[in-house]
Amino acid sequence: MNDTPDILKKILARKIEEVAERSARWSLSELMQRVENLPAPRPFLKRLQSIMAEGQPAVIAEIKRASPSKGLLRDPFVPADIARSYATAGAAALSVLTDRDFFQGCEDYLQEARAACALPVLRKDFIIDPYQVYEARLIGADCILLIAAALDNAALQKLAGLAEQLGMDVLLEVHDIKELERALQIDASLIGINNRNLRTFETRLETTLDLLAHIPGNRTVVTETG
Repeated sequence: MNDTPDILKKILARKIEEVAERSARWSLSELMQRVENLPAPRPFLKRLQSIMAEGQPAVIAEIKRASPSKGLLRDPFVPADIARSYATAGAAALSVLTDRDFFQGCEDYLQEARAACALPVLRKDFIIDPYQVYEARLIGADCILLIAAALDNAALQKLAGLAEQLGMDVLLEVHDIKELERALQIDASLIGINNRNLRTFETRLETTLDLLAHIPGNRTVVTETG
C-alpha cells in the first residue's frame, strides 16, 4: 500500500478555493473587459522554434522562489534581476511560478520579470478555470501551462482554445503515455514532458526518452525537471 500523499490533488483543491476567492474580488466579466485592449503577447512558441531551427538549444529559464519538495530556493529573490541575467545568458524564454501557497509565487513576479527584458514569459501555475486564463492575459503572460494530469479532455480543449483566442500560446504538460495520447488528440503544438510525477514529486529522467519516440515530428517538445 502506498501512503504517499497525492500532492497534485492537494494543490488542485486549493486552486478551486483560490479561484472562488479571486472571483469575489474581480468578476470574470470585469477581467474580460480589462484584457480587451492590451498589447499583443510576445510570440513564445515561434521563438522556441526559430532558435531550434538554427540548431541551438531553446532554454526556458525558470524563476521560482520555493517548491514543496525543496522549500525556499532563493533569498533574496528579485525576479527582475533574475530575468535580466537569464536574458543575458541566452535564454529563449522565461517561466515564472505564480502559485502562492505551494511555491511562494505571485503575479507581480511575472510582471516584474517580463518588464525587465524582451523575452516571452510562461505563467507556470495550476490552471483549472477560464478565470485564470483571463488573469494570465491581464498580468502579461505570453504562454500558459496546462497540465494534463489536472484536467479532463473537455477542460483541456476549452482552456487551450480560450488561451489561443486571447493570443497566448499553450504548453501542454504530460507525464505518461496516456496523457501524451490525450495531448496529441487535442492537437497540442507545444508539449512539455515533465520528468517529475506531480502526485508524488518523484523525478525520473528517463520519462522524456520514453515518451519522445511517440511524438510526431511536427510538434515542439520541451523536457521539464531535472
